[in-house]
Amino acid sequence: MDVAAAKLIGAGLAAIGVIGAGIGIGTIFAAFITSVARNPAAAGSVTAMTWIGFALVEAIALYALVVALLLLFVF
Repeated sequence: MDVAAAKLIGAGLAAIGVIGAGIGIGTIFAAFITSVARNPAAAGSVTAMTWIGFALVEAIALYALVVALLLLFVF
C-alpha cells in the first residue's frame, strides 16, 4: 500500500469521531427541548448544563479533526 493512500485512509477513519459528535449534539439538544417542554420553570438551570455538555461534545469533534489533519499534513 502506498504511503499517501494510507494517510488518506487514516484521516478518513479519524474523522469518524465527528459522526459521534453529531449524534451527541443531537441527543443533548433533544433532551434539552424535552426537559424545557415538561418544566418551563427550570429552563434557566438546564440551559447552562446544556451548553457545557455541548462544549464537551464539540471538543471531541475538534480532537477528531485535529488528528485527521495531523495525519494528512504532518506524517
